[in-house]
Amino acid sequence: MKLAIDLGGTNIRIAQIEDGRCLNKTSVSCLAQADSSTVLGQLFQLIESVMNERVEGIGIGVPSIVDPEKGIVYNVANISSWKEIYLKTILEDKFNVPVAINNDSNCFTLGEKLFGAGQSYANMVGVTIGTGIGAGVIINHRLYCGEYMGAGEIGSLPYLDSDFEHYCSSFFFKEQHHTTGAVIAEKAKLGEQLALDIWKEFGAHLGNLMKVILFTYAPQAIILGGGIVSAFSLFEESMKGAMHEFPYDVISNKVKVIPSHLKDASLLGASALLEK
Repeated sequence: MKLAIDLGGTNIRIAQIEDGRCLNKTSVSCLAQADSSTVLGQLFQLIESVMNERVEGIGIGVPSIVDPEKGIVYNVANISSWKEIYLKTILEDKFNVPVAINNDSNCFTLGEKLFGAGQSYANMVGVTIGTGIGAGVIINHRLYCGEYMGAGEIGSLPYLDSDFEHYCSSFFFKEQHHTTGAVIAEKAKLGEQLALDIWKEFGAHLGNLMKVILFTYAPQAIILGGGIVSAFSLFEESMKGAMHEFPYDVISNKVKVIPSHLKDASLLGASALLEK
């Protein structure tokens, strides 16, 4: 049995993982604005609540870059006090089990590759769309992380007057339309034209990001995860419309863009870090 943790600035999720199943899953609101020791203390309590003598290790996905050897996490998104945390050493010293840490989008992608829609593809990209946007990359069946687990930070690529993250995540609804994706989704489902147009606009931006992925990686599949993907049907058409402008249709016509249906992909991927 392993413990898997998905550490986000909004919530911290933890589960026991056994035979590809999530057991005793718990989610709590992260004390993201607190000092670093308070956030660590919250993490300790959460681990202690599910730790037992059968646990062989802890895998963690963190929204940051990571030193893979020392297990240091840097500048964790939305947890302002976590500038440089020696998380692997801290947790191994406290719980006396091996700890593996990676970027959260990499964990999502690894989970999809091993347990979800990515199992059939040698080359794929997993994209997480939520508060921000990130990606993980699978090349020849293996997770490619780059230096400091930093590969796939596609949200930071320049786009229009900012970057892709501000047009292809929840920032788009907040900054461009002063609302939330959830509110616009509800209105769109009621047939409100303005809401449908906003989702069409969002899909076009996301389609432009998909073209960047095609230029960069030319994968067989792109798997989309995160809360916004629950509204996939509202932006699928305009996203694919933008993708049709890709100059090499032998690639764009073949790639599969798939919304994730694997509920615990990030946790399952985090647990798999211990086997690499």
